[in-house]
Amino acid sequence: MRTAYSVSTVRAAEQELMARLPEGTLMQRAAAGLAAACAELLGRVYGSRVVLLVGSGDNGGDALYAGARLARRGAGVVAVLLSPERVHQGGLAALRRAGGRVSADAPRDLAWADLVVDGIVGIGGRGGLRPEAAELARAARESAPVVAVDLPSGVDADSGEVHGEAVRADATVTFGAYKPGLLIDPARERAGALRLVDIGLTLPEEADIEALQHADVAELLPYPAPESDKYRRGVVGVVAGSARYPGAAVLAVAGALRGGAGAVRYVGPAADAVLARFPETLVHAGPPDKAGRVQSWVIGPGLGEESDAMEDVLASDVPVLVDADGLRFLTPERVRARSAETLLTPHAGEAAALLGRGREEVEAARLDSVRELARRYAATVLLKGSTTLVAAESGPVRVNPTGTGWLATAGSGDVLSGVTGSLLAAGLPARDAGSVGAYLHGLAARRAAGPDGAPIIATEVAGHLPAAWRDVTA
Repeated sequence: MRTAYSVSTVRAAEQELMARLPEGTLMQRAAAGLAAACAELLGRVYGSRVVLLVGSGDNGGDALYAGARLARRGAGVVAVLLSPERVHQGGLAALRRAGGRVSADAPRDLAWADLVVDGIVGIGGRGGLRPEAAELARAARESAPVVAVDLPSGVDADSGEVHGEAVRADATVTFGAYKPGLLIDPARERAGALRLVDIGLTLPEEADIEALQHADVAELLPYPAPESDKYRRGVVGVVAGSARYPGAAVLAVAGALRGGAGAVRYVGPAADAVLARFPETLVHAGPPDKAGRVQSWVIGPGLGEESDAMEDVLASDVPVLVDADGLRFLTPERVRARSAETLLTPHAGEAAALLGRGREEVEAARLDSVRELARRYAATVLLKGSTTLVAAESGPVRVNPTGTGWLATAGSGDVLSGVTGSLLAAGLPARDAGSVGAYLHGLAARRAAGPDGAPIIATEVAGHLPAAWRDVTA
């Protein structure tokens, strides 16, 4: 599992370790890892041209010491000092001893660079870049690959928010621990490929952010035992679709069936469309509390203005997933009154409506938004988007690493609701069900799009869910 820690947690771990080590040891460890990563990107260090964008403080010091290591291997290293009066003196002296120099003409040096190292602002930075730094960052991006030191300058390390201009890196070398902003958009898209350099920090067992990997998902996936029957595997109740949106019901049922449910009970006006595609579905005219036994409910996709079923579903004593149109009928009080878990799966626009904010505010502050929703509704919240986040009232927020832009297609959220509902019915807690559902959904979409990427439709995503299972467990 990939974990990320807040700036305050990382700082405390650094202070604890520095108290036990000779002065400068941590910076040398960081510089060694940074220099190694730069050398790999360059391919051939001797004769290459490296430009360091150096701010004040330790971030600039890391860049300068790494530059010194590259200079000793034959690279031509030039440092552009943004704050000469506050530059890390030890790092600058090391660079000069190794044959590096301070730039007298930054635009010219950047134009000839083979690699640019962003050491402008460290993890304590707040707000966007100052005008001079922003101009250099733009010039660097146009001239050569950019490697960020710890995180791209101008992004918020704790939240992933970007206020103003920020560096857009091709790779980021981070030290000791991943920072939340490296995993969450809009900052994540500016970080490029990530490399973690171990500098010996001792960190708490519980992180601020988690990103599941294949092994984590494989451990959580529910497998049928030899004595299982369709009821023991989990029955999902699906309340979805309308005269206007019958396809939403078909897609939600597809996600549930291909997500591993033992059976699906469908309640709604799209029974004919559902049975035509999936004759194994158990259909009922409703209301939901008369449809038969289920282990979870999924309600909302394509529901339109129909709200009568919501009362029945929320009154049930099984986990409930609320998506799409169903979210419009919720209040915090109705959700808080439930005895079983509730999982809300809004996209940014729906989350904005639930929070009473603008959509752009949610997209700019995804981590804050998903945490606030989880607190306000006392629920687990899966916030869909470029980085899908899953938050409960307490514990680390989960970041899904398998998403793809090809999922921005009509109906894909309905499939996600179905597969996640099947995991709830199988007994996974809401936080795990949301995380695993999003992970499998993303893998299925990648398979559907192919290695080179191609337009996909939601039914193709559903069709690739069994293959996503096999990918995880292979």
